[in-house]
Amino acid sequence: MEKPREISYFHQYLTLWVLLCMILGVLVGRFIPQVPNFLNKFEFANVSIISAILIWIMIYPMMMKVDFTSIKDIRRNPKGLYLTWAVNWLIKPFTMYAIAFFFFYIVFGNIIPEELSKQYLAGAVILGAAPCTAMVFVWSQLTKGNPAYTVVQVATNDLIILGAFVPIVKFLLGLNNVVVPWDTLIVSVVLFVVVPLTAGALTRKFVINNKGEKYFNREFLHKFDGITTVGLLLMLVFIFSTQAQTLLSNPLHILLIAIPLSIQTFFIFAVAYGFAKILKLPYHIAAPAGMIGASNFFELAVAVAIALFGINSPVALATTVGVLTEVPLMLLLVKIANSTREHFSYSI
Repeated sequence: MEKPREISYFHQYLTLWVLLCMILGVLVGRFIPQVPNFLNKFEFANVSIISAILIWIMIYPMMMKVDFTSIKDIRRNPKGLYLTWAVNWLIKPFTMYAIAFFFFYIVFGNIIPEELSKQYLAGAVILGAAPCTAMVFVWSQLTKGNPAYTVVQVATNDLIILGAFVPIVKFLLGLNNVVVPWDTLIVSVVLFVVVPLTAGALTRKFVINNKGEKYFNREFLHKFDGITTVGLLLMLVFIFSTQAQTLLSNPLHILLIAIPLSIQTFFIFAVAYGFAKILKLPYHIAAPAGMIGASNFFELAVAVAIALFGINSPVALATTVGVLTEVPLMLLLVKIANSTREHFSYSI
């Protein structure tokens, strides 16, 4: 069995750095709002260019690890793909609806007015019907996931989103006027997946052709150690600075919305990760499969919520809370996965 490398001092205290970056982001948004206001001007089709750059920093090192010749090996063990598709599209949207409905209408029924509950539920469903894409590359790398397999899991998930997102949201919420900003979806996939994947593949090919595969694996890749984490921390500062006013003006409702969203995240991870164990999937496939289901394509969810209900709507607020809880929860799940890796095999 392959033994994972010792975790660095920096990564040992990653939770602390995450907390500090969240606090720093809120402070910047509260006391220097000109900074996030200026950065938010750089967008295309409702997609933040700053977010795209930070995601490139995060996932470019992993994309260089993708050996396209190994993708053909996936057909030897396609169960990881089947699991990802089933969890994302046959389970996740419906458990999100059930959990959110239970909390907003029953548990918090005396705290949240019914009309607000209806809109928060809509935001939760929109979020639950948009499984993760780009950010899963970060979680996959932190759990030592199989990069080639993860690329295929994400790519096929993107294709399914094109056909499944609208019908699922319509079915669960009865919204006949659901309109997906297709330019946002397409631009997001291109910027967050196609561009860094192409850059990584070209870099890999160039370095191996000039220096050899041994140099690439033993020396070149290690030059980028830690860059993914730095990009993640910068992304946190950016997200929390842009959402600082929302956080500070709606503290109670943000907490109430975060509870069902967090429970859903852990539940879906447990379902995907547990079934991966039952199906005897190797760890480097099981971990990313769990992460894809647990996390969300929040860029798409927020864009759809704003397009349908407006930027200041309770629906948009609910999807924004999903953004705020995403990274801390996923880092906790990364720790859970890494601490249970010995229960899985490593062979494909």
